[in-house]
Amino acid sequence: MTPKRPEGAGAFPKAVESPAPIPPDTTQLYAALDLGTNSCRMLIAQPKGNQFHVVDSFSKSVQLGAGLEGSGLLSRASMARTIQAMRICQQKLKRHKVKRMRLVATEACRRARNAGEFIKQVKRETGLELEIIQTEEEARLAVISCAPLVSTKTEQLLVVDIGGGSTELVWIDLSSVPHRERPRAIMRLHAGFHPPESPFPAAKVVDWISVPLGVATLRDQFSDVEDDAARFALMSWYFEENLAEFAPYKDEQQREGFQIVGTSGTVTTVAASHLGLKRYDRTKVDGLRMTSDQIDKVIRNYLNLGPLGRRRDPRIGTDRQALIMSGAAILQALLRLWPTDRLSVADRGLREGLLYAQMSADGVLEDGPF
Repeated sequence: MTPKRPEGAGAFPKAVESPAPIPPDTTQLYAALDLGTNSCRMLIAQPKGNQFHVVDSFSKSVQLGAGLEGSGLLSRASMARTIQAMRICQQKLKRHKVKRMRLVATEACRRARNAGEFIKQVKRETGLELEIIQTEEEARLAVISCAPLVSTKTEQLLVVDIGGGSTELVWIDLSSVPHRERPRAIMRLHAGFHPPESPFPAAKVVDWISVPLGVATLRDQFSDVEDDAARFALMSWYFEENLAEFAPYKDEQQREGFQIVGTSGTVTTVAASHLGLKRYDRTKVDGLRMTSDQIDKVIRNYLNLGPLGRRRDPRIGTDRQALIMSGAAILQALLRLWPTDRLSVADRGLREGLLYAQMSADGVLEDGPF
């Protein structure tokens, strides 16, 4: 399956910000729900300065895309699991009296032939209106969620969002933006990859791609390969082949001023393993910079553990052990291709991007430094 392109061109999910210290003003609340191939995740938050405080959150593995690769359909069992999770989200939204929200579905619903029926069933049984977003918007939202992690020294930025059903890569040129303005220039992309003329210096999106291979879909492609190490190698090379049409793929890039930001459960799990955390600590993971040698060491250890050892590893867990090696294969391919020995870890993603986009559009975030 070839990647989708525009014309012309996790591990332990936690809230991005600390919980609000006092009861929130319900008139200021925003919600964002991300229904992916594997998980249903939601944040309810209120703006605070140029960031936000999380009031409530929800995350559950629903495996909506189970069996989709072979049948092209969402199964009855996966839809039932998802609707059960959506009911909990609906109760939280009702309890907090949230009025401003975006509830989106991604790759599994984009691909499933019965996605329309499923959306109607969700509406009928929970009252919630899911919106299937296209790949460009998914990529854009992942990018703006990572804005606070962009270094002011970054000239060229690659943001990678490894999902369950697809992986989005966005290459951004920041060289014409003044150093202190660079994170803020990323935030302005909430208006689109090619926003209208503005008096502010703009981040230039050089190219972007949505590869229809995420941790679940890539795993399913090679489910018939029994040898653990051979399956890992095949997955990594296969993912690299699917990047051949990405414009910066063949160009030699300068190491200086180049930054890769990775956002996904895979990236945060690898970071937690590297740090040897017995319990996940978002403050130690979000914004961490790992060297390629450190990442390779973690991946080699995963291979040495084998499937049973990975299942027993508390940093991976039973839910993620079946997906961690396909995610690691994607990560290894990315680090093999581009000139950096460091990866910035982002414990944030689509939900946070949805919140930033809503709040930025409403003008409720302060225009200050991150």
